[in-house]
Amino acid sequence: MKANVLTRYRVMAYITAVWLLVFTGAIILKYGFDTGDTMLISQIHGVLFIIYVIFAFDLGSKAKWPFGKLLWVLAAGCIPVASFFVEPKITREVRPLITDGSAAAVEA
Repeated sequence: MKANVLTRYRVMAYITAVWLLVFTGAIILKYGFDTGDTMLISQIHGVLFIIYVIFAFDLGSKAKWPFGKLLWVLAAGCIPVASFFVEPKITREVRPLITDGSAAAVEA
């Protein structure tokens, strides 16, 4: 597996997690305090989540994960702050599978 597969997953895991937190805050403001609109934020998060799913599925298929583990990683993109805990664990597990010699670039 190439390092860029893991890097794409890591970047999208963090971006999706941040946007999910923004979306959660917008929902709290909208329904808790009757202010704001969530339409644009939800659409941005939706597009980013689709990209995250594609990259996570790509990583999972190249790492030969069982279907249950893939679902667990995908679910982390749906739970606020879960990606911040799941991503480092996945990175530690997948890093030894990188074969193109650029494992040092992934450690950043």
